Amino acid sequence: MIESPLLSHPLLVESLRPEVTLIVGILLLIIVPNLGKATARIPMTQIRIPVLLGGERFRATSDPLIPGVISMFTLLLAMASSLMTFVEGTALSTVCISANGALQQGCTGSDYILRADAFSRMFTSIFSFALLVGTAAMINRMPAKVDARAPHPDSSDSMRARAIRTLLNNRRQGDFHLLILFVALGMNIVALSTHLFLLFIGLELASLAIYVLVAFMKEETTSGEAATKYFLTGSVASAVTLYGMSLLYIWSGSAFDYASATLNLTGPQGLAATWAAMDTLEPLAAIGFGMLLVGFGFKVSAVPFHFAAPDAYSGTSSPMASILATASKAMGFVALLRILVVMAGPEAGSPAFWLPLFGLLSVITMTWGNLAALSTENPKRMLAYSSVAHAGYLLAALAAIGSGMADESTNQLLITAVVFHLLVLAFFKSGAFLVLTMTEIKGDSSSMESLHGLGRRDPIIAVAMFVFMLALAGVPPLSGFLSKFLVIDGIISASTASGSMTAAGAIDWLQSVHWVFWLAVSMALNSALSLFYYLRIGQVMFFEKAKSILPLPDAPMIRITVILCLILTIISGLGPFSQTLVDMATMAAQHLLKV
Repeated sequence: MIESPLLSHPLLVESLRPEVTLIVGILLLIIVPNLGKATARIPMTQIRIPVLLGGERFRATSDPLIPGVISMFTLLLAMASSLMTFVEGTALSTVCISANGALQQGCTGSDYILRADAFSRMFTSIFSFALLVGTAAMINRMPAKVDARAPHPDSSDSMRARAIRTLLNNRRQGDFHLLILFVALGMNIVALSTHLFLLFIGLELASLAIYVLVAFMKEETTSGEAATKYFLTGSVASAVTLYGMSLLYIWSGSAFDYASATLNLTGPQGLAATWAAMDTLEPLAAIGFGMLLVGFGFKVSAVPFHFAAPDAYSGTSSPMASILATASKAMGFVALLRILVVMAGPEAGSPAFWLPLFGLLSVITMTWGNLAALSTENPKRMLAYSSVAHAGYLLAALAAIGSGMADESTNQLLITAVVFHLLVLAFFKSGAFLVLTMTEIKGDSSSMESLHGLGRRDPIIAVAMFVFMLALAGVPPLSGFLSKFLVIDGIISASTASGSMTAAGAIDWLQSVHWVFWLAVSMALNSALSLFYYLRIGQVMFFEKAKSILPLPDAPMIRITVILCLILTIISGLGPFSQTLVDMATMAAQHLLKV
C-alpha cells in the first residue's frame, strides 16, 4: 500500500480525472461567457489595464452556443476518464482518500471517505452518459441563436412571442449547463463516497440542482407545479435521511463515547464493523437505518415514496425527465448498495433484518408501477410509472442479497445484474424520452395522440421508439431482456442454494426453496403485464391515424442521439459488446464486495 499526503501525491489528479474535468468545466462556464473588454485603473495614475472579466463582452465569448459546447465536451471527457479505469486494468483499480488527507492505493484496513474503483467508475460513467444525452437533447429543445434580435414594435404577437422566446433561450444557456455540471459533480461524489455525510453532501448537491432544472422551462404551465412538488417531497426525504444519519452517528459511539462515533462505512471502527459486532439488532440502529431507506427510496422512486415522480416526469421537459429516470435513479441505487451491501449486509446463512421489508416493497413497487402505467394516457407519465416498476425489479435483487443464503459468487451475480440493468437502462430509457422530446418541440407530448401515425410521419424515429419499448419490456434479444434475465437468474440462484430439482418432484423442490424465489416469479409476471402498455405505443404509432401529417422537427442533435441509443440498445443485448459490458459490471460488483 502506498500512502502519502494528498496534495503532493502524484496520482491525485490521475485518480480523480472525471471530477477534476467537471470542476474545470464548471470554472470555464463561469469565466468564459463573462470575458470582456473591462479595464481597471491603477491607483494614483491614469493608466488602465485590462482585467478581461466584465464590460463589453468579446464577440467570440458572447456566443450563446458556447456553454452547450463546454458542457458536452466536459461530460464526454468525464465519461472517457471514468471508462479508462476499465482499460488500464489494475494500475489504478483502487485508490482511496482518507479523512486525514492521505491518498492510498489498495485501501486495506483503513478509514477512508472516498474510494475510486471499478464500482464507482462504472456509475460515474452512467451518470456522465445520461447527462450527456439530456444535454444533447436540450441543444434542440432550448435552441440558442447567435444573431437573435429584440422584437420590432410593429411585429405581430406571434412574432414577438417567438423573438422573446429566442432571447430567453440565449440568456439561460449558461445557467442550464452550469447546473448540469453541478448535478454531475454531485452524483460523482455519491459514487465515490464511503462516508455517509459526504454521500449526503453529494446527494444534496445533485438534488438541489435537479429541483431547479425540473422547473427550468418556466414558460411551461406545468413545470412550476412539478418542481414544487418534487422539491417539497425531496426536502422532507433529505431531512429524514439526515436525521437517520444523526441517529447512526450517536449509535456508533460506544457507551455514549461520542469521540469514537463515526459515519465512515469502512475501517476497523466504521459502521460496517460496528453493525457486524451487534449480537441483536439495537433500536437506535434500526430506526436510523430505516430513515436512510426512506430518503434513498425517494431517489429510486420506490412505493410509497414514488408519488412525486410521475408529476415531476410529466411536468418537466422530456430531456430532464430522461435524466430523472436514468442518472437520478442510478444515484439512489449507488447509495442503497453502499448501505445494504457494505454496512448492513447479511451474515452467512442468516438473513438480514431488512429482507422481509425489501421483499414486500419490491413486489408492491413493480406491481403498482405497471398497473398505474396501464391506465395513463400521458406517455411521459407512463414512462414514469415504468421507471417505478423497474425500481421494483432491482429491489427484488437487493432482497435476494439480503436472504443470507447466497454465497459470494451469487451475491456478485446479483450486484452485476443491478449494475448492468442500470447501465443499459440509460440507453433505452433515454432514447424513449428523446423521441418524446421531438414531439414536445412540435407542441405536445402530454397525450398519446402526439404519437399517432408516427410510423408514417417519421418511420426511423418510430422504429427506434418501438425498439426502446421492447427493450423496456424485456423482449429478447435486446439488452432489456439480458438485464432482466441476469436479475431473475441471480434471485433463483440465491433462493435455491439449499435445494435443487430432484426426482422427488416439483412440489418437494418448491417446498425447499426460499420464499425469495417468488420474487423472481413476480418479476416475470410483471414483465408480461408491462407488455400491454409498451406494445400500445407501437399500436398508436403504426396503426392509429395521425391528426397532423407534418413530420417531426429536424432536430439533428436529437436524431443523432436517438440513433446512438438505438444502436447501443441492440448491441448491448447480444454479441461481444454485451459481454464487455457484463464483464465491466462484474468487475464493479467485485470491487463493491471488497470494500
